[in-house]
Amino acid sequence: MEQEKTAGVGEGAGRRRFLAVAATGAAAAGLGALAGCANVGAKGSGQGSEQGTEGTTGGRSAAAARGFDVKAENARPGNADWHVTKAGPARAIEGFADKVSVLPGESFSLHVSTTAPRFTVSAYRMGWYGGARARLVWRSQALTGVRQPEHTVDSGTRMVRTHWARTATVDTKDWPEGCYLLRLDAQGGEGQRFVPLTVRSAATAGRTVVVNAVATWQAYNRWGGYGSYDGPNGGYATRSLAVTFDRPYEYDDGAGLFLVYEAPLIALAERLGIPLAYATTTDVARDKRLLEGAAAVLSLGHDEYWSPEQRAHFTAARDAGTNIAVLGANCCFRRIRLEASDLGPDRTVVCYKSSYEQDPGFRRGHPATVDFRSPPAADPESSLLGVIYDGYPVDAPYVVTNPGHWLFEGTGVKAGDGFAHLVGVEYDKVNTGFPTPRPIEILAHSPVVCEGRPSHQDTAYYTVASGAAVFATGTMRWVEALDATGDGRSGANHGLDARAGALTTRVTENLLRVFAAGPAGRTHPAQDNVKAVYGRP
Repeated sequence: MEQEKTAGVGEGAGRRRFLAVAATGAAAAGLGALAGCANVGAKGSGQGSEQGTEGTTGGRSAAAARGFDVKAENARPGNADWHVTKAGPARAIEGFADKVSVLPGESFSLHVSTTAPRFTVSAYRMGWYGGARARLVWRSQALTGVRQPEHTVDSGTRMVRTHWARTATVDTKDWPEGCYLLRLDAQGGEGQRFVPLTVRSAATAGRTVVVNAVATWQAYNRWGGYGSYDGPNGGYATRSLAVTFDRPYEYDDGAGLFLVYEAPLIALAERLGIPLAYATTTDVARDKRLLEGAAAVLSLGHDEYWSPEQRAHFTAARDAGTNIAVLGANCCFRRIRLEASDLGPDRTVVCYKSSYEQDPGFRRGHPATVDFRSPPAADPESSLLGVIYDGYPVDAPYVVTNPGHWLFEGTGVKAGDGFAHLVGVEYDKVNTGFPTPRPIEILAHSPVVCEGRPSHQDTAYYTVASGAAVFATGTMRWVEALDATGDGRSGANHGLDARAGALTTRVTENLLRVFAAGPAGRTHPAQDNVKAVYGRP
């Protein structure tokens, strides 16, 4: 649509750059040059197939009854030396797995390229572990290193392709469910890189589901020079129209967007001992039964790219009584299609955006891979989230307007209290010009100015007839803020300080505990206050 085309330049360099800044923990001062307060203000107007036996075995009900003991797992000794400390040259070592997730006990293949003669693989399960944040679950013997062939770029979609041979097959026997970083260590300290992997849960009944936003990680991945926003020249017109999981991640030493936007929340939830289940956005899209009976499902810091199947399954879960927490902003914004790659199903993320009419899949009758709010078949994300994406870039204080809400219990906040830098770099708001579930309650209403345009960020909470509650932070920095300490003067975490860290931590603790107990709307119904906040219904 024209709005997106107008924002095209910012779609490339701007949006890619703000995530690179976030992934490296750079200061907010670097955000001034970002382009494009995009996709704002304009009024917008499937069922997936069941997963095969891989994810829907007879163990579904048994696993739900047995569950996974998060407290016992985190009582084990952690390994604080999991970090990449010697990244080495750009191509010293890097790799990817042929699956984004596996069930416990399943195997997967690693495809690794390195200039070193030998390397090892260490599998770290990410969690709390007394503050260590990871536990070493498995380490390989020394493996033979090989320099894999150069990538190619598809002439039609500009998708980066690798043709790397399998380096090793890894068995996950005795690996607990959870989110993993595999660390590749080149012999002699020549380099280190991560490969992310989820050991997913076969069932989620009675548990809070952590969903890794792998499609969004991949969309922002520019390994090989191309991502979903731009190509080597930084231009929107040279972006990839499809991207594949068959390549390493460029950001955060191969960890993608996991460390900034997801790991702090996982650490907090595991510290609390909340009964958890683990999945990726791909898993939720593939298996329409995966969220059955879940107490809650969590969308983390940046979860922008959704398939229609994923959205349908989230919506069905809400309507069956599962709570939803959106702990970021710009969620459920891009409509994608998952296709196979050479290595397996659902390993290609297709998103043509404003060029959707060129998409062969669209011509065959698939939904257009444009923003959900855009025609054809516009379906604004607000009907599920309560809030709607309003733009970027911003860097503004978070302003509390409803301090008596149960989510603020124990924080000591008062109306008008502000928390510097907590609103950014993208934000959402309640906008009843789009489909908005009611009753909806606004907890924070923060003034922002987005490239000269005054607006507001909103944190919102709504409830539905099933008893489910939906909470949305309305700011992308929420999960990142969980780790904020000090006075913010160092510039780390975008200048977020310990006050912001304490606020987001306590609110998230309140949220997780209540959402884990079942349909929160039955005990904590929303009290609609849109008119009081905005002066209109």
